[in-house]
Amino acid sequence: MSKLKKNRKKLNLTQEELSEKSGISIRTIQRIESGNEPKGQTLKLLAKTLGIKENELLKKEETKIEINVTLIKIINLSSLPFTIIPPANIIIPLVLMFAKKQFNPLTKQIVSIQILWLIFSVIIFMLTSFAKKWFSLGNKFTLIVMILLVLSNVFIILRNAVEIDKKGKLFFRLNFSLI
Repeated sequence: MSKLKKNRKKLNLTQEELSEKSGISIRTIQRIESGNEPKGQTLKLLAKTLGIKENELLKKEETKIEINVTLIKIINLSSLPFTIIPPANIIIPLVLMFAKKQFNPLTKQIVSIQILWLIFSVIIFMLTSFAKKWFSLGNKFTLIVMILLVLSNVFIILRNAVEIDKKGKLFFRLNFSLI
């Protein structure tokens, strides 16, 4: 509902009555209520007639995004079986996100976290290879690092799943989205 219509309804005015009081045509009021923004003199007259500030007619209504928590949990948990195959832990949630048309901030964050985890894992694994050579560490060191990397991803996925279940948001989240 537009701001104009909401304020008009608060005062129990019809479009015709608002038109008479403000001196603005009914057609103009209909256009504004259907989504056009009032400008200039029209804005001033409407604000004055309704007894509100001009900027209150210009504010956009916030659209609420419906979030299917069950689907978000499934998308998040879909990374879990593929933690040992890092590219798949990004591809599977992306495919689910597109298939189920879940293009909301939470699903984008889930995929972004997995992308970032993959980048850091590759860097850490490469540094491990260099450290193994430089410090003459055995093959067990590489295996331990691989296990720790997989466990860290499992922890991130499960902790986010718990938080989605409890509060409908992510525990680990970024201030930006990679997709």
